[in-house]
Amino acid sequence: MASKNIIKDKSFDFAISTVRLYQKLTAEKREFVISKQLLRSGTSVGALIREAEQGQSKKDFIHKLSIAQKEINETLYWLELLNATEFIDIELFQQKHDQALEILKLLTAIIKTTKSRIVENKKTALSS
Repeated sequence: MASKNIIKDKSFDFAISTVRLYQKLTAEKREFVISKQLLRSGTSVGALIREAEQGQSKKDFIHKLSIAQKEINETLYWLELLNATEFIDIELFQQKHDQALEILKLLTAIIKTTKSRIVENKKTALSS
């Protein structure tokens, strides 16, 4: 039985809700510029996480996750801007913001853990 991949699942769910928010913003608010930026950055996170799974090395894995980290941070910016300009209400903003922050924290933890394991493996190899 395969273990659940929390970051993969959360980033996919986030992408779905981002697509739905984009649809709402374009249909109801006629907002096309910021929402397109949000759509691009918010959906790329999950795609980058999927890419990282097939990384050619630990370094490649970290690199792809680091780009995902930058994309989720950019997504936070677009959400903040949509909230500040009253295209989305505080409740929707808070929900999406919390989801994005959770993904950012998970990515940061995974990157740190992977980096520390690389260092540990190097130390182990040198001491043998």
